[in-house]
Amino acid sequence: MPGRPFELTADSFTVHVERASVPVLVDFWAEWCGPCRMVAPVLEGIARRRSAAFQVGKVNVDAEQGLATRFAIRSIPTLMLFRGGRPLARQSGALDADSLERWIDAALAGR
Repeated sequence: MPGRPFELTADSFTVHVERASVPVLVDFWAEWCGPCRMVAPVLEGIARRRSAAFQVGKVNVDAEQGLATRFAIRSIPTLMLFRGGRPLARQSGALDADSLERWIDAALAGR
């Protein structure tokens, strides 16, 4: 699935995030959310450009309320970066491509 965002469900989260061999950026979103729709093309571009470094998954909070509760999602979009199944960083709100890439790079570097 590298190279484009993929849908995550409660069933697939363990395999694609918790057991992933590369970091995974997870977008918690909803169809009705305007900022979520604004950040979607940014995530698609980053998934394409950075597929060797990490994958991008998407959790629809309306369909996957258990995951939203598990990760205490209070606003959307919320982005969480996972490595080895553990959360590294969390960001709420839409970001432009440059800001998002800086945030990802800082989180991966441990800053």
